[in-house]
Amino acid sequence: MKKTRIVIAGGGPVGVVSALACAQHGYAVTLLEAEAKVDDSPRAATTHPSTLEMIARVGLIDQFIQEGLVARYFQFWDKPARAKIVEFDHDVLRDETPYPFVVQTEQHKLARMGIERLKSFPDVEVRFGTRVITVSQDADGATISAEGPDGRETFRGDYVIAADGGRSTIRKAIDIDFEGFTWPERFLVLTTDENFQELLPGCCYRNYLADPDEWTNLFKVAGDDGKGRWRAVFPTRIEESDEQALADASTFSRLQRVLPLGRRYNVIHRNLYKVHQRVAATFRKGRVFLAGDSAHVNNSVGGLGLNGGIHDAMELVDTLHQVVSKQAGDALFDRYTRRRRTLNIEFVQEQTIVNKKRLEEREPKTRQLHFDELRATAEDPKKHKEFLLRTSLIASVRKG
Repeated sequence: MKKTRIVIAGGGPVGVVSALACAQHGYAVTLLEAEAKVDDSPRAATTHPSTLEMIARVGLIDQFIQEGLVARYFQFWDKPARAKIVEFDHDVLRDETPYPFVVQTEQHKLARMGIERLKSFPDVEVRFGTRVITVSQDADGATISAEGPDGRETFRGDYVIAADGGRSTIRKAIDIDFEGFTWPERFLVLTTDENFQELLPGCCYRNYLADPDEWTNLFKVAGDDGKGRWRAVFPTRIEESDEQALADASTFSRLQRVLPLGRRYNVIHRNLYKVHQRVAATFRKGRVFLAGDSAHVNNSVGGLGLNGGIHDAMELVDTLHQVVSKQAGDALFDRYTRRRRTLNIEFVQEQTIVNKKRLEEREPKTRQLHFDELRATAEDPKKHKEFLLRTSLIASVRKG
């Protein structure tokens, strides 16, 4: 019998996890990536317990943990006062998950290890330097037209998974609205090899610094050399140009406001990006499905975007398998959009907006109220656990 073939656009972590899950079910897979290699620029790194369970399902968990940093705790700080407000401990989830911690593994590492694992499966083709141009479909399958190293090519599959990012060519080609808004400020990410655990005693690998003038997210990743890097995320001023935000004067002064060093910080990478809160009107048209950033984007406070994308990938492939194996009819496809879109709005969009507003609150009494609420939550064992079940997306996975 002819094997079911899945064509996947996008060689980032969501596309690669989708490909692995499909290959595990015995499907033929064609994975198309526009760039010549995996993008290794500093991007998402926070992987929550619910997502770690999924990475275990595709056989990557041991290497994934080894190449990252295990972060049991995360903290909220009052940045102007340089005072810790509260600490949350994922170990309270030890009866809920095999992975009661977060792992800080940069997303390009997940993509790389997944692509390496795909080599062990038959009927899996990974094509770099192959940019999707458009997609068409009929009653029997879907066809992607792409520009490859040797010119225009077509790729035919029974189904297509569009994991081709927030600017998704496929989402635009099949005319799906991307509903939501763009924040007026951008996010500036500065990477340094300074050791904040020595500079800011008491901090952990994941820290959220509330400040009415300029909040900061401060977290540690392993780096490709395993020696450790710290990333600091700041909002830009609305009137600030890209050149101003990325200039030495701006980057150094922002880090000094986190903690005065008495010398310049050694900044080894800078990145600036627009920030959106958007969700596709539907995650499916016919035989074409959206997953990851092509379906939804959000601000990075809380590290939920990539996690939500991997959740899409696993649920989508499970859904495809039930239909292909005749365990369910095509009507099950509608559940994918209904569930994933609703869960993204309720758990990712709402939570990331709340996270950002909590950090940037300017009104003194409301700001103090937020701090008091966080302390009360952390001090109450039941509330502490419920808070982490939500922030780790375990609650979203369990919601029917």
